[in-house]
Amino acid sequence: MSSVLEFFKESYDEMMHKVTWPTWGELQNSAVVVLIASVIIALIILAMDESSSSILKLFYQSVG
Repeated sequence: MSSVLEFFKESYDEMMHKVTWPTWGELQNSAVVVLIASVIIALIILAMDESSSSILKLFYQSVG
């Protein structure tokens, strides 16, 4: 049981004194970067999906 308490004490000490937390501005900048990257990736996947769908439609029309 003492090892569990020691773990929590050390964890608390590390979170309060050793971890460098981002500032509010840095956090906002990171969130914007993630949002923009997510939108770009979603648009790339949409383009790939639409192009493969069009290619398959052309293929099935020419076969059938």
